[in-house]
Amino acid sequence: MLYESSNNQGIYSPREPRKNYYYRCVEENFEVLERVWDDRYQNTYGYWRTHILDVIYDYLDCGNLHLGFARVKCEDCNKEYLLPFSCKRRAFCPSCHQRRVVEFGEFLYTEVLKEVSHRQWVFSIPKRLRCYFMYDRKLLAKLSRCAWKVLCDYLKSSSGDKDSVPGVVIAVQTFGDFLNFNPHLHVIATDGCFKGDGDFIKSVLPQGKDIEKVFQSEVLKMLKKEGKINQFIIDNMLSWENTGFNVYCGEAIYAEEQESIEKLAQYVVRAPISQERMFYIPPEESSNEVGKIIYKGKNSREIQAFDALDWLARLVTHIPNKGEQFVRYYGYYSNKSRGQRKKAETDDKVPAIVSSDLSKKAFRKNWARLIQKVYNVDPLKCKYCNGKMRIISFVEDEETIEKILKHLKLWGIQNHDPPNHFKIPQQFEHFILANSLLIGNNEKSNENMGKNKDGNYEEHNSNNVFPDYETCDEMPKYEDWF
Repeated sequence: MLYESSNNQGIYSPREPRKNYYYRCVEENFEVLERVWDDRYQNTYGYWRTHILDVIYDYLDCGNLHLGFARVKCEDCNKEYLLPFSCKRRAFCPSCHQRRVVEFGEFLYTEVLKEVSHRQWVFSIPKRLRCYFMYDRKLLAKLSRCAWKVLCDYLKSSSGDKDSVPGVVIAVQTFGDFLNFNPHLHVIATDGCFKGDGDFIKSVLPQGKDIEKVFQSEVLKMLKKEGKINQFIIDNMLSWENTGFNVYCGEAIYAEEQESIEKLAQYVVRAPISQERMFYIPPEESSNEVGKIIYKGKNSREIQAFDALDWLARLVTHIPNKGEQFVRYYGYYSNKSRGQRKKAETDDKVPAIVSSDLSKKAFRKNWARLIQKVYNVDPLKCKYCNGKMRIISFVEDEETIEKILKHLKLWGIQNHDPPNHFKIPQQFEHFILANSLLIGNNEKSNENMGKNKDGNYEEHNSNNVFPDYETCDEMPKYEDWF
C-alpha cells in the first residue's frame, strides 16, 4: 500500500530536537550520570558500558545542521529547506527509533509474513530472575531460543504433522511501563504450521497455559547451565504458588487485517520512552535543586515523578550493545529458510500478505513515504506552492556547511530557550502543582492547589508504584494499545 499525497495533507517541517524536554534532560544530566554511576547505580544496574556514551553523543548531534544536511528544493518555485542528518540510534533517540518501528512494520508485512492467520504470544519471567538478564545481556538471545523451542513443539503437535514447521518472529523488550527492567518476549507466530510443500496446516485453538510450565522448565535449565542459578534456587521457585512465569496467547489476526498486523509489529519493537508522556523540570526550577522527570505510563495512565538522574539511569539500561539483535526469526520465517525459498524461486507459493502489482524491491519504503506515514505530512511537498520537492545535494564539507548556515543566519544559534515551568503541559499540570517537592510553594502554585475543609492545601500522594502484571491475561490486548 503506497501512501499518496493529498491536498489536505500537512506540510513537513524539520524537527527541532533541542527544544524538547527529553533533549534538555539528557544534555544537562548525562555527564553527571557517568561520573556518579559507580557509586550510585552500579550495584543496581551493573557496570557502566562505554557504548552508552557513544549513543548519547550521537543523539545530542542528531538533527544538528552544523554537522551536515541535505538540500531539498522545490521543482516549481525553487524554494529550499535544509534537512539535517539523523543519528540512527536504537532505543534512545525517539525520532530515529520511530523510523525503525515503521520500517520494521512494513518489512515484516511485505517481506516475511505469509498470507495466513497469526497470533501474538507474550512470554514473561519472574522478577527474581530479571537481574541476570540485565547484567548479562547475552542471556536475552538464549531466552528467545527457550520460547522458540517450546512454541515450535507446541504448534507442531497441534498441527498433527511432526515434519511441519511454524513461522515465528520474536522481539525482545526489556522495559516496563516506567522503564523498570522487565525482560519479556513479544512473539508473532503463525496460527499453525507449514508443510514441506508450502501448504499451511491450521492448528487447533492454542492456549498459553498449555506451555507455561514447559517454558518455565526451559528457562530454569538454561540459567542453571549458564551458571546463574543452582538447584536449590530452582527447587525454591518451583515451590511457589505463583512462579511468575506467564505465557499469553492472543486472538487470531487474519491475513486480510493488514492494519492490525502492522500495528502489532510496530508495537513489539517500540521505543522504551515517549516524549509526549514526559515533562522535565530543571534543577533551578525544583524546590530541592534536583532535576525532575514527570512521566505518564502508557498502559497504566498513572503519573510518577523521578529524579532526573534516576530516570536517565533506568533509560540507559535499555540501550542495546553494539550489534545486539532485538528481533529474531525462526522456523519458516528464519533468514535461512527464506533465503533457500528465494533461491529456489518457491517463496511465492504462499502469497505475500500485500497484494500488489509492484515488485517487492519497488515496494520498499523510502524516507519521504515513512515521514508521510508516521506524521501524516509529505516531506517532499512545498509549503509555499504545494509543488513537488526533491533532494538536490548532501552537504558534509565543514567550510560549505558554515558558509550556508551563516548566509541563512543559522550558524552558532543557541540550542534552546531557557525552560519555563509555568508552561506546563495540561496532562501534568495537576500532578506538578500538587507536589511541592517538584516546584517551590510559590504563590502561583498555591493558587492552583485546592484546599481541604480545614483550609489546608491538599496533599498529593506521589508514591504511586505501578505494579507489574502478575499474569499475561491482565495485559491489555494489542488493539487497545493504539
